[in-house]
Amino acid sequence: MPNSSIRCVIFDCDGTLVDSERLCQQAMVEVFARFGGELDVEECMAQFQGGKLTDILAANRKKCGISTSIDILEPLYRSICNTLFEEHLIPIAGVPEMLAALHEHNIDVCVASNGPVFKMEHTLGLTQLDHYFEGAMFSAFDIQCWKPAPDLLHYAAMQMGYRIEECLFVDDTEPGIEAGINANMRTLYYRPEAQECAPLHSNVKTIRDMRAVLAEVGLH
Repeated sequence: MPNSSIRCVIFDCDGTLVDSERLCQQAMVEVFARFGGELDVEECMAQFQGGKLTDILAANRKKCGISTSIDILEPLYRSICNTLFEEHLIPIAGVPEMLAALHEHNIDVCVASNGPVFKMEHTLGLTQLDHYFEGAMFSAFDIQCWKPAPDLLHYAAMQMGYRIEECLFVDDTEPGIEAGINANMRTLYYRPEAQECAPLHSNVKTIRDMRAVLAEVGLH
């Protein structure tokens, strides 16, 4: 049922607001290819969305059997990502209209991402969504605690000045949904390709269109 008591919507960034997940995994494939490693974009999409970057790099390094330092891999990965973003990044379908409607109805929004703030600023700026989130981008790096732990969502709610029950969280990854469950926060699992599926948890609902967020806060 729609929840008209929701006063703040907390969004993940990559794959939820901006269509960056495939570009990120393409960058991952390109990084390891430079050191002789072979990765598949589709396999990376299935296995490595929403986690902590250093953990993902370490897992792929082990998989590819290379010894290149994370200190070399991480900045190279971010550099390739930036190039791909500047050439190809677009908002997730329906997001600009949804954010405009939330703004019109005075429902606050923020971002809570495992990525660093500078990455959010870059991707949201490229997609012209950044003006909705001025002063409201919260990173796991801020508190040194990454999803699926609940701390980042609690931190974002606190910084925005709302109780947990006044917030709705939207994410497209399993670690993010686990974070929502762990935070005891009403959560929307954005899965545009999903067919009908059984509910994961009493606090979680699957959506296929980001404009469905509006119905969940009682606007439609």
